[in-house]
Amino acid sequence: MGESVAEATITSWLKEVGDTIEMDEPVLEIATDKVDSEVPSEVDGKLVEKLFDVDDVVQVGQTIAIIETDSEVEETVDIDSEDEPEEVAVVEESLEQAITTASGSDSTTENYSDTSRFYSPLVKNIAKEEGISPEELEKVEGTGKDGRVTKNDILAYVENRGDEQQSQAAPKGKTIDTERLESGVAQQPEPVASGEDQIIEMSRMGKMIAHHMVQSVQTSAHVQSFIEVDVTNIWNWRNKHKEAFQKREGEKLTFTPIFMEAVAKAIRDFPMINISVNDDATKVIKKKDINLGMAAALPDGNLIVPVIKNADRLNLVGMAKAVNDLAARARKNKLKPDEIQGGTYTVTNVGTFGSIMGTPIINQPQVGILALGAIRKMPSVIETPEGDFIGIRYKMILSHSYDHRVVNGALGGQFVQRVAQYLEGFDKNREI
Repeated sequence: MGESVAEATITSWLKEVGDTIEMDEPVLEIATDKVDSEVPSEVDGKLVEKLFDVDDVVQVGQTIAIIETDSEVEETVDIDSEDEPEEVAVVEESLEQAITTASGSDSTTENYSDTSRFYSPLVKNIAKEEGISPEELEKVEGTGKDGRVTKNDILAYVENRGDEQQSQAAPKGKTIDTERLESGVAQQPEPVASGEDQIIEMSRMGKMIAHHMVQSVQTSAHVQSFIEVDVTNIWNWRNKHKEAFQKREGEKLTFTPIFMEAVAKAIRDFPMINISVNDDATKVIKKKDINLGMAAALPDGNLIVPVIKNADRLNLVGMAKAVNDLAARARKNKLKPDEIQGGTYTVTNVGTFGSIMGTPIINQPQVGILALGAIRKMPSVIETPEGDFIGIRYKMILSHSYDHRVVNGALGGQFVQRVAQYLEGFDKNREI
């Protein structure tokens, strides 16, 4: 599943023991904090054993199933050996996301599932045994990846729990509500559903997205810069070449790869946009590679961000193929976990839904994200040596959100201005 993937949770088995399986046929589904994936079989055969159950957490390299095959064993050193008996192939599939393995998973409870945070079965089991409620577990600070609560975190919390509860106890004669009012903290009313209201459970991915969005706003000081761009040359050039491009390459030529190409060039000019901030916000990490995230809408309304690795090294044809491939597989839920990680800057197309501009939330741990507005016919002043006149031009608005902790207004403005310059300077005589 990729070098950066550590573990994942099994969400469902698509095959049962005794079922016949063909090579590349999906055997089970797994979930990470960002993507759901199907795991295909590497061989033809019959499923004889499942080593993990649904909701178990499995780490990379662990054996998850055994498939019996009818294939002959290849000859090795002994060329005179007799025919081998039927081979039992152990299918070792790499997985992603969660914590530890299945120890304690049998005793997990659904009480901890209604939350935006991910907890491993082991952490939930410890919380259950120690009488820690889901609300209390939400307050435990996590030191794992993306702030996840690890085994050491929950054990440390349990050890210090008595002292913390004593220090946080309300003084005699005062209620918690009285203390909140005296300190000026507003008390949020609990939402109440009436008899006719419909209560809809958020999906696992929806909970994760909500958590990441809130985390991003709490982490970065968001600020925006906007710029209007004349893309008439790009509009006319694409209309002229899109049919020939599809006939030759078997791919649609959309505006997205053209915009991504301009963004990659601008990042090369302003490499301090291609950075991230360390955990204690004392250092920045300047990224060598330019890996562009491309926000894509899923059929269920959620959003996912596949990543085009080394985008600055691709020509327009390569960029178009990468964009089309990732977008198509995102819609079919076929992305691998490694393909949505490692992004250094993100582009989102809000114009797809008719929006002329937007204020996107930064995709942590990046420090910038660019929103592409809808392309519209606009009356515009056109300057010529013979004088100015009004003409119809195709224009759009670029919205650049950036982390003001490390990107000041000059850099944020100059970067989006450079993207605009590359787009407006597009060579209308360019060959594909």
